[in-house]
Amino acid sequence: MARDPGLEELLNEQLETVRGLARKPMFGGWAWLLNGNLLCAARDDGMLVRLGKGNDGWALDLPGIVPMLSRGRHMQGWVRAAPEAYGDDALRQKLVDAALDFNRSLPAK
Repeated sequence: MARDPGLEELLNEQLETVRGLARKPMFGGWAWLLNGNLLCAARDDGMLVRLGKGNDGWALDLPGIVPMLSRGRHMQGWVRAAPEAYGDDALRQKLVDAALDFNRSLPAK
């Protein structure tokens, strides 16, 4: 997997004021963790977003958003947004906000 510097920059700008956030290489790109819990990631094949099990239905109904697969297995509560989805500033913000809401409900690691 190759990195997507443009998507990384968008997410860095969007998340720059979030307290408790860390960034590290993961999934063949960069991942952002909130209080030690995975929040989202940027890869060359899209933006991965952790919405939480049972919280992803609304996102999966939108064009350009599909379930995240890892080694052929559906990762419940995670979605992958294609460029046409994450390129929409309002939709990217909605995805990130939903991921932040879910992750803030988790205990810190």
